Amino acid sequence: MSEFDHLVLATPLLSETVQTVARLLGMQPAEGGQHVGRGTRNFLLGLGNGGYLEIIGPDPEQPEAQPPRVFGIDHLTVPRLVTWAVRVSGMDAAIASARARGLDPGDAWEMARATPAGDMLRWRLTLDPAGSHTGVVPFLIDWGNTRHPSLDLPQATLLSLIAIHPDPAMISARLQAISTDIEIRQGMPQALIAAVEGASGPVTLL
Repeated sequence: MSEFDHLVLATPLLSETVQTVARLLGMQPAEGGQHVGRGTRNFLLGLGNGGYLEIIGPDPEQPEAQPPRVFGIDHLTVPRLVTWAVRVSGMDAAIASARARGLDPGDAWEMARATPAGDMLRWRLTLDPAGSHTGVVPFLIDWGNTRHPSLDLPQATLLSLIAIHPDPAMISARLQAISTDIEIRQGMPQALIAAVEGASGPVTLL
């Protein structure tokens, strides 16, 4: 099975969303860093068992002239749990395996960012050509030799993760192609619903 890596909470107003998450969970997300050239930055909160929550939004310190921001951020009006990631070891083999099983996760992109301490994190992930992956099917991420960011974060607990979609059987088949699984409920519109417990108790993110 691929391992759960992180949830992506995208927002048009990063600082306000970070403050709201901190208030609801009673825990302060840690500053992640800038995605230079992509117009975004993030804050992170551990979710236990090697997973974490990424809060990502526009970076006011970067120039306005950017390619479309990842995860559809430019089109958001409110924070939203837009997608999630599963961790693989050996990205090229994972992509080939998924394609052989009927799912094209996209090509691998090289990514990097500096931490506030000045360390450089490097990873590879799969995104669509526009770099705007959203939806209940996760993207793949391979951290290679980089120290996983969850190891240095304040830790909340991920209680549950549920996918809502009009066609659960199709989503189940796609998840099987990348060797992962979560609870899927029939409904619309498609959405992810996560229950996270922090110092102040459980909170629902969607």
